[in-house]
Amino acid sequence: MGSTTKIDWRQQRVTSSDGTTIAFLSLGLGPGLVIIPGNNRRAHHYQTLAQHLSDSFTVHVIDRRGRGDSGPQGPAYSVNAEVDDALAVLEHTGAQLVFGHSYGGLIALHLGLRTAVNALIVYEPGVSIGGSFDDRWLPAFTHRLNQGKLVTAMAIFLKGTRLTPLGNAPMIAFRALACLLLYSGEGRDTRAMMATTPAEIGEVIRLDSDGSRYADVASPTLLIGGEKSPTYLTGVLPNLTHTMPDARYVILPDLDHNAPDLNAPELIAQQIDTFAREQLD
Repeated sequence: MGSTTKIDWRQQRVTSSDGTTIAFLSLGLGPGLVIIPGNNRRAHHYQTLAQHLSDSFTVHVIDRRGRGDSGPQGPAYSVNAEVDDALAVLEHTGAQLVFGHSYGGLIALHLGLRTAVNALIVYEPGVSIGGSFDDRWLPAFTHRLNQGKLVTAMAIFLKGTRLTPLGNAPMIAFRALACLLLYSGEGRDTRAMMATTPAEIGEVIRLDSDGSRYADVASPTLLIGGEKSPTYLTGVLPNLTHTMPDARYVILPDLDHNAPDLNAPELIAQQIDTFAREQLD
């Protein structure tokens, strides 16, 4: 697998079925692999993951709707629109391998309901089965977001999703982290992406089910979770594995929800590489 400094991104665009422009970044050589980012993430957040895969695959990382040079979510937004976007990238590139992270994993599974690919890999997809997804924070988040109180909204998101190591720390700790995320480094991007969250989490909740719909995902599928992630994200993986006709799952020790983009991209790249090669051999 590739180093983390070797190849520059190639910027590309496609037009989705509703006329929305979808930008994506490409890297590497070999069979095509499309990466679908999670909530509050852009294509460049997966640079290290892509570079570790770039000797074996041509990696295409989507800037999803509402991000970068891609068009807006639009008034008729749904997971199906995101699937249309990903399918446009697959058609343009000829890729037949798909990896989705978090909300991008939900999109990837619904892509699998529409078409078969050579390999489908998801990390902690935003799937709700029997009300499993914890969305109790969403109304307060949306209210503060609409008021323009971004720090408070982000603090509510961070505390409610339980995706940080802060645990049950007081809200002031989450506000401090929210300030850091919103007003340093990539803060401008983070602030812009917050507006996409209500519609995306709304889709997770709208699609809550008994999980049986995923029995129609025919592609060979690897479901990955991290040992340190909340159970509302990892607990659905055995259910999905039992439901889907050609799926298996693995829980990786010492990893959390941000393993693909921040904390362990090399380890996730190894999982993707091994599974994809098995399906291509």
